[in-house]
Amino acid sequence: MELEALAVALGETLKGRGLVLATAESCTGGWAAQEVTAIAGSSAWFERGFVTYANAAKIDMLGVSPETLASFGAVSLETAGEMASGALAHSRADVALAITGIAGPSGGSPDKPVGTVCFAWCRRDAAPIALKECFQGDRGAVRRQAVVRALSGLLDLLEGGDGASPLAKSVP
Repeated sequence: MELEALAVALGETLKGRGLVLATAESCTGGWAAQEVTAIAGSSAWFERGFVTYANAAKIDMLGVSPETLASFGAVSLETAGEMASGALAHSRADVALAITGIAGPSGGSPDKPVGTVCFAWCRRDAAPIALKECFQGDRGAVRRQAVVRALSGLLDLLEGGDGASPLAKSVP
């Protein structure tokens, strides 16, 4: 789905349910927030976005545990889950999405190659749902695919799906 159409559909769904969104982004640098705020009237359903590129920002702005970062890394289901929960804890939003990954062209490892992106979606007072994907392409392509996946995952969750796929798991 085209990004603009996806953002419109997400906005209509959020507004129709009386829900407000916050985003927590690392590798996408605020791209998801930019897409949703490009939609006229988004102030009715978007509250704020956190761009937490550095680990210190994830800790300071979202309350991600230094122990989580040390044990699992910035690109992990656990960190994505804490980012989404932190976005809710530090906002007035009802739902949040989080994106953290390795967009490249460097920074990958055998365990986490370039293109690895972790996502989390969370409703207030619920455990986050997290998912890991590995995208192909250059830096721009990885980042774009990550934004599409984050927005479509939240839309799926709001429409009664699990937010992701059978690979998704709840993160404490």
